[in-house]
Amino acid sequence: MKLAVPTREGVVDEHFGHCDHYTIYEIEGDSLGQASRLDSPQGCGCKSNIASVLADMGVTVMLAGNIGQGAVNVLSQNGIQVIRGCRGPVFELASAYLAGKVEDQPILCDHHNCGNH
Repeated sequence: MKLAVPTREGVVDEHFGHCDHYTIYEIEGDSLGQASRLDSPQGCGCKSNIASVLADMGVTVMLAGNIGQGAVNVLSQNGIQVIRGCRGPVFELASAYLAGKVEDQPILCDHHNCGNH
């Protein structure tokens, strides 16, 4: 299993569609494996091919901050569960998720600069 976190400067980016990159962790048993980085494509997340790229990499969970319903739908259609309302340092968040301490918070992004959400 792999999980991804939209990242900017080591913390969860508050806006999924405009993050600097995705931090991807492989889950090894009940611990985090080595983190890898996937640069974010240009433009809005829900209009890019990021969902299929992440799915092809084996990502099944997205730990996100604010995220629009369009992006949630596209990620879900690609077999990626979205956990919304996440904050803080990426490693601490991923560790908390593994410990069962992260729950979905139905907070959706409602400001858009990238058209047709």
